[in-house]
Amino acid sequence: MATCFRLQSCGAQRLSQVASVRGPCPRAGRLGLSVQPRPGPAPLRGYGRGPAGLPAAVLRTDGFVGGRWLQAPATFPVHDPASGASLGEVADCGAPEARAAVRAAYEAFCSWRGVSAKERSSLLRKWYDLMIKNKDDLAKIITAENGKPLKEAQGEILYSALFLEWFSEEARRIYGDIIYTPAKDKRSLVLKQPVGVAAVITPWNFPSAMITRKVGAALAAGCTVVVKPAEDTPLSALALAELAQQARIPPGVYNVVPCSRKKAKEVGEALCTDPLVSKISFTGSTATGKILLHYAADSVKRVSMELGGHAPFIVFDSANVDRAVAGAMASKFRNSGQTCVCSNRFLVQRGIHDSFVKKFAEAIKRDLRVGNGFEEGTTQGPLINEKAVEKVEKHVSDAVSKGATIETGGRRHQFGKNFFEPTLLSNVTRDMLCSHEETFGPLAPVIKFDTEEEAVAIANAADVGLAGYFYSQDPAQIWRVAEQLEVGMVGVNEGLISTVECPFGGVKQSGLGREGSKYGIDEYLELKYVCYGGL
Repeated sequence: MATCFRLQSCGAQRLSQVASVRGPCPRAGRLGLSVQPRPGPAPLRGYGRGPAGLPAAVLRTDGFVGGRWLQAPATFPVHDPASGASLGEVADCGAPEARAAVRAAYEAFCSWRGVSAKERSSLLRKWYDLMIKNKDDLAKIITAENGKPLKEAQGEILYSALFLEWFSEEARRIYGDIIYTPAKDKRSLVLKQPVGVAAVITPWNFPSAMITRKVGAALAAGCTVVVKPAEDTPLSALALAELAQQARIPPGVYNVVPCSRKKAKEVGEALCTDPLVSKISFTGSTATGKILLHYAADSVKRVSMELGGHAPFIVFDSANVDRAVAGAMASKFRNSGQTCVCSNRFLVQRGIHDSFVKKFAEAIKRDLRVGNGFEEGTTQGPLINEKAVEKVEKHVSDAVSKGATIETGGRRHQFGKNFFEPTLLSNVTRDMLCSHEETFGPLAPVIKFDTEEEAVAIANAADVGLAGYFYSQDPAQIWRVAEQLEVGMVGVNEGLISTVECPFGGVKQSGLGREGSKYGIDEYLELKYVCYGGL
């Protein structure tokens, strides 16, 4: 667990000059005594109005360090993936700004760790209330920078806010233990204490919820954080900073260092190798996760990671086909297939295969509408960038060249370069790319199987194991398959499984640790054993 030293000022210019040394924390006072006066928001720079007019009240473009809005020497553009239009220029923070943010967080930790659980709970609740109050503005920002339909963005904001509410309640339920030993003159206690500064690196597909799921737990535990948001979607993280400031979260407790793709490596390395950082929480690709694990190993930091998935969706002969199709639609095409728990492989038993494929194709044609996320009725927005579209194209082309049949879709959509038609493939085999690589797009490949054992073997052949789904009405089969699937989360006759109350995470190369639920806060706590003798 971290100890602290005192900084002279939260100003970023002086923060960067502070020596990277540890010393004892000053005695933490009550929250009201530790909050420093903070300036108002910095003027917006380089802001161009988005397709629906982005809300100025929560739109920020500078970094946020030590309770202050921090300009960087350079900026980078944020684009609307639907139209390609520029949404504005955001501060392009580098390693110096990242290190300054760590020092601000480290200083804040000295006080924040001593704030009562009740006070931390109250502040998180205020942050939640402000998210609900500003939910429409926050959703517009998500749709503008991420592209997902506005209705989905509104759902994400509610989901995101609920993590703050949940962990505001869990903050008051951090309990230790008393252990009775054979020695009559001793008493043994177990305390739970915050680990220290957490570096939080988040993806673009859920630019708000992936932050609050980590940060809510960290702050509830008594940790402070430095957030590096994805370069495609920094505006959501900065909007959360504005609301954190309004909620009077103390300076340095929540920091944001946005950066361009060009600087992402140096900022990530600075955060993950800084000796003042005690914990790394990352959501993203397995390949990047492995790099960050190497960084963390040098100083043996605590790590939790939610990495890539390749979710199987199994439909057995006993399944209700209509319900299976509805579950497949929800699981596959949310956020245009760009979620880590999206079904990536559809394994359908021979007896109902043809019926399922026919009804699935009909549902795709009938229920999905591609368009700009701000347009009424849109269910499928753009992919995040053209590289993502190219990957879907590659998977479709490879499958077709090896004998797959396109049931519907199969090509770029005429709406724009980042749009791809919702696509269903049949006659898919295990040697095709889409069978063993995560697509992260609106592609549903269907593989026919004969036996339960065959389906489970195909599902478990991947080196990742985040989520898995299956439909069956056979109670014995449900128990067998649920226990045999090598994944961290299983949906049985259900295509949507995420909720704040339940643990989120995977096995194998899909990550380490769990987020959300009563277990999520443990990722930010250390156990300390105290032996009290001489009684």
